[in-house]
Amino acid sequence: MDPMLESIAARQDDLVSLTRDLIRFPTVNPPGEAYEPCARYVGERLAGSGFEIEYVRGEGTPGDTDRYPRVNVIARREGPRPGPCVHFNSHIDVVDAGEGWTVDPFGGVVRDGRVYGRGACDMKGGLAASIVAVEAFLEHRPDFPGAIEISGTVDEESGGFGGVAYLAGRGYFSRPRVDHVIIPEPLNKDRVCLGHRGVWWAEIETRGEIAHGSMPFLGDCAVRHMGALLAAFEEKLFPALDLKETRMPVVPEGARRSTLNINAIHGGQTDDFTGLPSPNVPDSCKLTIDRRFLLEEAIADVKGEVVSILDDLKASRPKFDYAIRDIMEVMPLMTEKDAPVASAVAHGIREIFDREPDYVISPGTYDQKHIARLGHLYDCVAYGPGILDLAHRPDEWVGIDDMIQSAQVMALALEDLLFAERP
Repeated sequence: MDPMLESIAARQDDLVSLTRDLIRFPTVNPPGEAYEPCARYVGERLAGSGFEIEYVRGEGTPGDTDRYPRVNVIARREGPRPGPCVHFNSHIDVVDAGEGWTVDPFGGVVRDGRVYGRGACDMKGGLAASIVAVEAFLEHRPDFPGAIEISGTVDEESGGFGGVAYLAGRGYFSRPRVDHVIIPEPLNKDRVCLGHRGVWWAEIETRGEIAHGSMPFLGDCAVRHMGALLAAFEEKLFPALDLKETRMPVVPEGARRSTLNINAIHGGQTDDFTGLPSPNVPDSCKLTIDRRFLLEEAIADVKGEVVSILDDLKASRPKFDYAIRDIMEVMPLMTEKDAPVASAVAHGIREIFDREPDYVISPGTYDQKHIARLGHLYDCVAYGPGILDLAHRPDEWVGIDDMIQSAQVMALALEDLLFAERP
């Protein structure tokens, strides 16, 4: 075996210890707990390997306060001669632990060849694997050309605006600073994730007129209008979405169609009181939708399908009126299989697993969206240890062997991108 790969395997105890330490920082988002101490832990570790460390706070971004500062860490090490820069980007934030755990979610429990904890899979195991991969690479390839960067960024679970979006808007993910990006998200150790579906979030409000609940005929019920909209979605929109197909290799299979999720609905009186409600006809009802779309769909058409149904109801239903507000839109992305970073990771998978990699597209978005739309850098893939289905669930875990093998793939991909001449 290549001495560099043997060195990674020999670092198993260090890799496990690093993963456990990262899990023990309860970087729960929201609200953004323990971001700065976790970022500084990563920075101090990489400073010991000769990296220049920078801490960048996403000032003014959603959720950023003095109590919960959005602190990112970026580590860079220059090689002894010119060349490209390869960047490994991992988010340090995790979702709330929730109920149903049989182990301490922030204890970093090791059992049966696995490390358990919130974020073990998504994605502190990937961050740890990338750090160990780079440290082994530096030991065996100290004459590397170019530069290597590793970042620990925040808020990916809530859109990434205090993390990668903030940094990308300031040139941290653009040429000439960076050429290739690998994001160690948990997409399985033998798969290359080329991108993600698009997403459009929007809020729709139906409007009515308040009146006494005993005489609803004197008012206009906004909730009933929303009911008519939901019925139209069931009759027209959902069947149409099921017919849309894509060339994108989205996993799981059900996500190869366009989808719409009804994320939330609120109408009439709130439930933040005790006692009995008062008898009112609701004059407002709000619906939040989460529309995921495909490379073959234009965003104008995606929005037009919904607006067309709303306009039809306005024309046919007495007193129907609405407002619609965009919350977020992200275009679908798919890096080509023969792009340099995808080819390099695929080469590593072939070497370690002796098989062709699977190429997949994520059903949901991740921080690649900001690297493309703000950094205008498209040579980016997601690759890392862990099983995506375990993310955000009780007893989340990452396999120790999976981390070792993924780190070996990352080291080979790094070597390929910095040294190898590809056709």
